[in-house]
Amino acid sequence: MPMNPTRKRRLILVIAIAVAAALAVSLVVYALQQNMNYLFTPSQVQSGQATQYSTFRLGGMVKAGSIQRSKDSLQVTFTVVDAGGAMPVEYTGILPDLFRDNQSVIATGHMDGARFVATEVLAKHDETYMPKELKDAMAKAHADAKVKEAAAQDKSP
Repeated sequence: MPMNPTRKRRLILVIAIAVAAALAVSLVVYALQQNMNYLFTPSQVQSGQATQYSTFRLGGMVKAGSIQRSKDSLQVTFTVVDAGGAMPVEYTGILPDLFRDNQSVIATGHMDGARFVATEVLAKHDETYMPKELKDAMAKAHADAKVKEAAAQDKSP
């Protein structure tokens, strides 16, 4: 039985709206994924957990004595550490006033070989404060390191 023209138009309109809605949802999901920055500690990065992300955040403590400033530019190199690893970081720009040795930092950027190139560096604002996500990530990395250490001891004769 053939469809009448009004029914056919309604069906086409419903299909067009469904396709447009699916396209809009897909674009929103894609845009949100592109803007997400995941936080990793140095030990998580070294274990390969961050390899699938082109841009991510690196969190930890600035290693004492590791800050080196270029004399003729705004380039700074330093090392971010956690309980189980250390990651060299390179940043060009003005650092926050609170940036110094043994301070918690979160740097946004990407890996370039074995070093992290930061585009933004944030420093904590007081000695007792550590961002919850950084604290959780460092605790998880520390627990993972203990599990690996226990497994290595179990394997040894």
